[in-house]
Amino acid sequence: MEIQAIYKNFRMSAQKVREVARQIQGLPAVEAEAKLQFISRKSARAIAKTLKSAIANAENNNGLRRENLRVALAVAQTAGVMKRFVPKARGSAGPILKRSCHIKIVLSD
Repeated sequence: MEIQAIYKNFRMSAQKVREVARQIQGLPAVEAEAKLQFISRKSARAIAKTLKSAIANAENNNGLRRENLRVALAVAQTAGVMKRFVPKARGSAGPILKRSCHIKIVLSD
C-alpha cells in the first residue's frame, strides 16, 4: 500500500529541494524524520513537514504503524515561476525568476 503527501507551491527552486530529498529516499520513515532534524537547510524543514503529514495520513486514514513505513519516493517537481524585472543599464530590464516547487513524498509499508 502506498500513502502520499504533497506540499504544493513551496517557494524554493526544485533543484535546492532535490538535494535534501535524495538523502531520505529509501530510508525507513522514522529514520528519515530523525535525519531531517539535523540538516540545517530551509528545504529540510519543508520536507520534514511533508513527511510528518504522510506519516499521519498512513496512521489515521489507513491504520498503519509508523515503524513499518518506508520512504518509497521523495521528489521535488517544478511549479509555477513568478517573473519579475529589475532595471538595468541604458533603459533595459533584467529578469528575476522566483521559482517554486511541489514536494511529493510517497510511503510504502
